[in-house]
Amino acid sequence: MASQLNLSIDRSSPVPLYHQVVQGIEAAIHNGTLAPGSRLDNEIDLAAKLNLSRPTMRKAMDELVRAGLLVRKRGVGTQVVASQVRRSLELSSLFDDLASRGSKPTTEVLSFAHREADASTREALNLPAGASVYHFVRLRKVDGKPLALMENWVRDDITEITESALRTRGMYDILRSGGVNFRLANQRIGAVVANEYQAPLLETPVGAALVTMERTAVDDTGRMVETGHHVYRADSYSFEMTLVQR
Repeated sequence: MASQLNLSIDRSSPVPLYHQVVQGIEAAIHNGTLAPGSRLDNEIDLAAKLNLSRPTMRKAMDELVRAGLLVRKRGVGTQVVASQVRRSLELSSLFDDLASRGSKPTTEVLSFAHREADASTREALNLPAGASVYHFVRLRKVDGKPLALMENWVRDDITEITESALRTRGMYDILRSGGVNFRLANQRIGAVVANEYQAPLLETPVGAALVTMERTAVDDTGRMVETGHHVYRADSYSFEMTLVQR
């Protein structure tokens, strides 16, 4: 694989050897040389082909796994997950997060449908023409206070989702029970002001600040499982993350 990817190591470069490997494989993923689902040679073979030590190669592969570009599977080896995913995320649902800290989340299902996916949903979930999805909108409250308005589209070839289940369980809990092993997500966080639809549901004035989150989650087989758009009351919710120096 090293020769196929035209990976070369410059031992006179100030760039660490493991990072040169990271850069080479990352470039191959982004330019399409390594497509999603491609299998890589094992670390011993790659190290031998590049005349590197096994610890150096393992460090490079660990870096690519942490970046969300590769995934290790027992009995399969190391595979490219998806070229557009840039970082590994700890995936959880709002319902699970609230329940784990002792809050009492409740869910009102505002709409629920099982229907043919439109073009934008097929693109987001990488579905063929004619595929169907579950589409639903939920209002999540905590201790009786509105917190989030959540709209999601979920592929229907994994497990059955019902309106009654969504009232009492988190969406990710339902999908995990159906056999989904979430691995990665592409997530974007932003801000908007509440419109005339969102404001009364969230019990906030029109024009009040809302936090937005758009997410598409991927399982360990590379399937796009669900995509969604959520808005949160900015006075009640924030996202916290830890940044590290590389």
